[in-house]
Amino acid sequence: MNMLFKPHRIVLLIIAAGLIVFAAASMKWYWLPDYYEELLAGLWKTILILIVTCVLGFLAAIPIGFFQVTGPKPLSMLCRGFCTIIRGTPLLLQLWLLYFGVASLFPQFPGIRDSFLWPFLREAWPYAVLSLTLSFASYEGEVMRGAFAGVPRSELEAAKSYGMKPLTILYRIWLPRALQRVLPTLTGEIVLQLKATPLVATITVIDVFAVTSKVRQDTFVVYEPLLLLALVYLCLTGILVAVLGYFERKHSVTI
Repeated sequence: MNMLFKPHRIVLLIIAAGLIVFAAASMKWYWLPDYYEELLAGLWKTILILIVTCVLGFLAAIPIGFFQVTGPKPLSMLCRGFCTIIRGTPLLLQLWLLYFGVASLFPQFPGIRDSFLWPFLREAWPYAVLSLTLSFASYEGEVMRGAFAGVPRSELEAAKSYGMKPLTILYRIWLPRALQRVLPTLTGEIVLQLKATPLVATITVIDVFAVTSKVRQDTFVVYEPLLLLALVYLCLTGILVAVLGYFERKHSVTI
């Protein structure tokens, strides 16, 4: 609480409150009750996509980073190639290639159309989740590579001298130490992932960004939906920073 009530933060809170009061009193918000439920549904979809893609992406990033450090060489090269390709191309391009490219091929195969997977493959959200997951995995894979490589070898050698098996060393020492080192960068990567979620609206996934775009098209009110959208993302970012900052302080490590 002492961190919250520092002078510069009090000034910022006063300014923010003043801007909110000004916006509420002088701008057009008559459309808000009509789109309230759609905005909440879009917000929930944005949060769900963020959580799912970050969790799946981070789970994939652990072996991607680990194999780049330990090998074998073919698997290490494969992981490096994956990270290079995904990080070297725009996320929007990857998203469109999956949805407008790969997904457009599936209807040509009767076996796929008649399978139990078709109800999912014909929707847009699986390709949005896959694209964002691959993107997060590639960036965090590189971060995990550095985290695994940065764990002091003396700790691993000490574990070996105690007779620990390689798998035991991995999940009791190497992985926990690497995760401690990656926490400071994880907050920034998750915030960037949140900022990338509006791209899913380009393939008809109705997230909070898509709903505000719909409001602007239906009502011809331009600034208010955008300001509301900015406020939503600012609040989500603040919550993420606060929660992840708590875990970072709790599990901080001195390198």
